[in-house]
Order: sequence, then structure tokens, then C-alpha cells
Amino acid sequence: MPDAYAQPTTEADRAIPGPLASYTTLRMGGPADRIVAASTADEIVQAVRAANEPILILAGGSNVVIGDAGFPGTVVLVRSRGLRVVAEDAGSVTVRVEAGEPWDDLVAATVANGWAGLECLSGIPGSTGATPIQNVGAYGQEVAETITGVEVYDRVEATRQVIPAADCGFAYRGSIFKYGDRWVVLSVDFRLTRSPLSGPVRYAELARALGVEAGDQVPLADARAAVLRLRAGKGMVLDPADPDTRSVGSFFTNPVLDRATYDLLLERAAELGDPPAWPGADGMVKVSAAWLIDKAGFTKGHPGPDGAAISSKHTLALTNRSGTAKTADLLTLAATIRDTVHTRFGVTLHPEPVLINCTL
Repeated sequence: MPDAYAQPTTEADRAIPGPLASYTTLRMGGPADRIVAASTADEIVQAVRAANEPILILAGGSNVVIGDAGFPGTVVLVRSRGLRVVAEDAGSVTVRVEAGEPWDDLVAATVANGWAGLECLSGIPGSTGATPIQNVGAYGQEVAETITGVEVYDRVEATRQVIPAADCGFAYRGSIFKYGDRWVVLSVDFRLTRSPLSGPVRYAELARALGVEAGDQVPLADARAAVLRLRAGKGMVLDPADPDTRSVGSFFTNPVLDRATYDLLLERAAELGDPPAWPGADGMVKVSAAWLIDKAGFTKGHPGPDGAAISSKHTLALTNRSGTAKTADLLTLAATIRDTVHTRFGVTLHPEPVLINCTL
């Protein structure tokens, strides 16, 4: 599925300042001083090198919140496309994908070709180049499991290089690329398994939707279809006719707590029952941000100021339901949720999207 909000490369992209809301799934964000579209990796590098002012790299715009004042510099729209097999053997293929390739188009292609490893990441909006930045994950898969390397332009060294996956600093919804502007992603290599079946289904909700047990494998197309249905039911598949999809998906990450903080949460939430939780390494526990938000009194559809609201389908998504809300309105709602959850449960929620020229 093409990104419903991706803009075509036009001469207007190359020269005319305009509201960045046109390039984000939230439909929010003020103007840029200059917008330049780049349709190849070479053009991306050239645009970055040529700029003598701050630069914002923007592709699908699905995981970014841009302030109402816009961006005081050059916005480089990543519009590169394409994928090709660069290595293969009897059991696997390695696919090199340009940074601007719409993510779900890639997932659809891998499923059609019988390459397993990305099927549970179906329906996620945005571009391929953004996935290593966030270490995108859903329904039991993360891109860190299949990425072998990321080609970047290093703005400090002024060179192009490939950073092996082991050096990307992949963590829960993070990487070395997320907080800083040193590296500009140009392409990503994924090593995928030749198989008509998905990887073992790890996520309980997906297993239920498929009618299988956790750990079972299913046809790739079945896994993809089930994930798309689940995401659509939560307003997490882009649809211009559905105001709930004017969002960045999950606004907050699931908090990962040390044992003392988790025990405090259990004490404060005793009358509500235990929150959904997943044990991790070194005694850490990941808990459901959606549960915390709901139990703090912010249910689906909860209104914020001037048309910002929690999605009517998913508590974790903050939306521009009216289509006219400002970034400040959305962030006011987000701050109220964050502060109330902390007061009620002693847990601090952190935003998942990247905040540009705005703060929370």
C-alpha cells in the first residue's frame, strides 16, 4: 500500500516554501524556509552537502511532530525508490532498499516473493529509511532482527559508509540514528528467510486473530492480512477518510521499568489489577502504556484542546481528528496525559515520535 500522504516529487517541492503539515501524517507543522526533493541517494547527499543552514530530513512524515513555527532551514524530502537483491543462497536473500521506498510496499513485495521476516510489520506507514532510526517493531517483530547494514551519509566525516547492524545501537524503539543528525540514511539491507511461512507467531493478540498457538507458523499472506486487519481496527493504517489515522501511531512508548518502579506501580494500581507486562533482561519489566493511560482516566476518544484528541480506536494514538488542530494543542494533550500518569502511577511516559522545533 503506498503511503497515502506521500507527496510526489514536483518542481514545487524543489523551490517553494510551504506548510510542512502537507508532508506529515498528523497534518501538522508550520512552514520551512526551503524544501528540496531528492529522488536518489546521490541527490540526498548533494542536498545535504549544499545546505548552509539547518537541515531536516523528511520522508513519509509518519513519526515526526513538527512545531507550529515550522522549521528554520532546509527540508530535504526523501523520494528515492527501489529495492534489489544483493545476495542470496538456498535459505535466504539480502535485499537493499532505498530510503524513500514506502515501507508497506516493501513488506507487500517480500510476502509476494516468499521472503519471511517483515510480515508482522505490515501496514506501518512511512518510509524504509525511517525504520532503523526507530528500530520499528510491531506484533512480535522488529527490524533489528533482519537488518544487516545501513548505508548512511556521515555529515561529520563527509563520507558515505555502511554501518553494520551490530554497530547501529538498536534498542527498544531506538538506535544511534534517532537522537542526532550526524547520519542520513540512504538505504537499508535486510536479510530475509526464503519461506512460505511466517516466523513463529510471538504476539498473543496476533495468535488469537489467526486462530493459532503462540509459536506456530502460518502462511505469509495470512500473517500479513491478520496484521492489517488488527491495525485497521485500531486506526493504525493510513486512510484519508478516517480522522483517527491523522496521527503518528503510538505516541508514547511502553515504559521499561526497573523492579522498584514496577513494584511501586503494582502497589498504586492494586485495586485495578496488574497491568499487562512483559519481563525483560536484568529484572526490567515493560508495561503497557495504553493500560496506564486508560486507567489514569484517558479513554478512547478523550478530547483535547481545539480538535486534538485520543483516537476513538486506540488509546495510544493522539490524533488531529478535526484536521485543524495545531501542534501546540496536541502537545498540550500529550503533556496532560504524561503528567497525570506520573502522578497516578509514578511512571513517566516518553514520546515515540521525533519532536522537531517543539517540546513536550
